[in-house]
Amino acid sequence: MSIDPASIPNFGGQPQPQAAGPAGPVVPDQDLVKQLLEQMELKYVVDDEGDLAAPWEEFRTYFMFRGEGDQQVFSVRTFYDRPHPVENKEKILETIDDWNRRTLWPKVYTHLHEDEQGGATVRLIGEAQMLIGTGVSLEHFVQSTVSWVRASIEFDKWLVEQFGLEGSEGPEDGPDGDVPA
Repeated sequence: MSIDPASIPNFGGQPQPQAAGPAGPVVPDQDLVKQLLEQMELKYVVDDEGDLAAPWEEFRTYFMFRGEGDQQVFSVRTFYDRPHPVENKEKILETIDDWNRRTLWPKVYTHLHEDEQGGATVRLIGEAQMLIGTGVSLEHFVQSTVSWVRASIEFDKWLVEQFGLEGSEGPEDGPDGDVPA
């Protein structure tokens, strides 16, 4: 199966060559996501668990397949690496609640991250999911995945504005070559 490159809104702005995709529903897989990321000109790695990840400076986005058969789910999950003080959790929750009310994706939640010294910080995770086990339209899969990646980047920019944080890379710079541990 191949992706019609003309259907992919890319980050570079270059015109895409035409190619035909399948007419009916497809069950996306990791190879399809790799092809999509390559056409979007995004660097990616495969982690120790076999998941694809596109790393940026302040976050990394994973493309994961979970479940089996009709219950298989495709998940785009972004781990935002900026630590936030635990004392600010209420303000963080108010802020991400505002985001979650106003946007479709990614839905963002908090995670208490404990370090080796016994300290803790709040980290944010954004996620969007699609049930794919019975097949989906290739165009829907491509458009959704691209939208989710862009929205993950936009959330990071929005968070920087909301909290006056140090800026981060945008899609025009592309992701980093390494995945932070």
